[in-house]
Amino acid sequence: MGRWSQRLWIVFVGLASSCPAAAAYPPLQPLIDQTPAGGTLAPPAGTYAGPVVITRSINLDGRNGVTIDAGGKGSVIVLKTDGATLRNLHLTGSGESANDIDAGVQVRGRFNVIKDNVIDDCLFGVDLQQSDNNIVRRNRISSKDLPLGQRGDAVRLWYSFHNKITGNRIDHARDTVVWYSANNTISRNTTTNSRYSLHFMYSRYNLVEDNRYTNNTVGIFLMYSDGVVLRNNHIAHAAGPTGVGIGFKETSDLTVEGNEILYCASGLYIDVSPFQPDTTNRFTGNLIAYNGIGIRFLNDWQGNVFRANRFLDNLTQVVVTGGKTANRNVWEGNQWSDYEGFDENGDGIGDRPYRLYAYADQLWRDEPYAQFFKGSPMLEVLDFLERLAPFSKPDLVVSDSAPVTGKIVVAKSERPDAPVDSLQLLRQSLGR
Repeated sequence: MGRWSQRLWIVFVGLASSCPAAAAYPPLQPLIDQTPAGGTLAPPAGTYAGPVVITRSINLDGRNGVTIDAGGKGSVIVLKTDGATLRNLHLTGSGESANDIDAGVQVRGRFNVIKDNVIDDCLFGVDLQQSDNNIVRRNRISSKDLPLGQRGDAVRLWYSFHNKITGNRIDHARDTVVWYSANNTISRNTTTNSRYSLHFMYSRYNLVEDNRYTNNTVGIFLMYSDGVVLRNNHIAHAAGPTGVGIGFKETSDLTVEGNEILYCASGLYIDVSPFQPDTTNRFTGNLIAYNGIGIRFLNDWQGNVFRANRFLDNLTQVVVTGGKTANRNVWEGNQWSDYEGFDENGDGIGDRPYRLYAYADQLWRDEPYAQFFKGSPMLEVLDFLERLAPFSKPDLVVSDSAPVTGKIVVAKSERPDAPVDSLQLLRQSLGR
């Protein structure tokens, strides 16, 4: 222990011993108040009582083995400053007020760093409100032992810009939310056993890459959030009744490339997207495999461009609910596991287009409960008979004029923020 820490410890012991109503754990706030701006506080090992409010740019380091327990009241730490650092701490025991956003850390400032902490038994994990240029890195976050909808969010951004949320491990929380926030980076995070791994509302120009989201109700959902880049994320086992890998509602000018979407009820869910006139959503080099439905369009829409994607062994590749076709979008150079053509000249492109039809007997498209029987002998026989001798002209759902018959390998952009030329990537994947 350094000389400065020894002096603080003497002051702290005196304060704690002179207070007959001291809590079960000694309070940390006196040590915080004695630490000057720019100073480092590394308390001796032990458990300290919160809540704690920090109003100066200090470095609070729990490297000796420090737990801060709020005792079920309020937020464990409230940062009302710029340039502070919280690291190596165990934060636990927040209150349970959703209205007050009781959290492990509430951030109300800029250029703060919250890293390498364990946050558990806290309703919310890290809450940033009108807070810019902060870093939330390598924390382990879980909520309280409550039903899924009553838990708090692991990370919450509200009117916050240019933050970096990276390398965190989240388990048994509710959502990670980005609302009314722009130019944030969410990368290399892992989320399990939660509801929305990542949920955007009215948030533009954010970058989401290299995350792993498994066993959650929904992987990523974007609502009214334009210009977002989703790249190289792994999303799997969003398999409940409302399970969605990536969903889009009235969202435009998206780049969605290099993602793996596996074993979900619906791989992609598209609702009136893109919404803004004269914009497109670009889907390139994604693996969409082993889902109940590869892509579910909620309506007959247009403006999406699908190139060099792999649609492998989904029970149904594409479904349009409330409409007849998804063919007003661009489909080119994708790989389809149910393609029935050949590649006689060996150029990697099928000799005839891939076409997906919707037959009148596919009742499960419009009757959700009938989806349980998809793949059963009864419905498969009906599908076969309808294709053999259709009672009415089937609807063309998708036509891909250049289906790829070999493996697609899509080159990545040289710069993470570089615009993606989907057609050029397709040519590279085919060796042209």
